[in-house]
Amino acid sequence: MKKLVIIPTYKERENASNILKAIFDLNQDFHVLIIDDNSPDGTAEIVKNIQSENADRLFLIERSGKLGLGTA
Repeated sequence: MKKLVIIPTYKERENASNILKAIFDLNQDFHVLIIDDNSPDGTAEIVKNIQSENADRLFLIERSGKLGLGTA
C-alpha cells in the first residue's frame, strides 16, 4: 500500500529540496504531494526541478492565490 505525504508550502524555497530529500531517503513507498500556495519566491519551480527526477512519486498542485494552510 502506498503512503501519501501532503506538504502545504508558502515561501519554502530554502527548505523544499531538503525536506523532499529527507523523505525520499527514507526508502519507503511514499508518494509526496506538494500544495504550493502561490509562493512568490519560486518554491514551485524548485519542486518542479525535483519532480523531473521523481515524476512517479512527486506531485505538485500550484494554487492561483494564497488560500491558507487549512484549505491546502
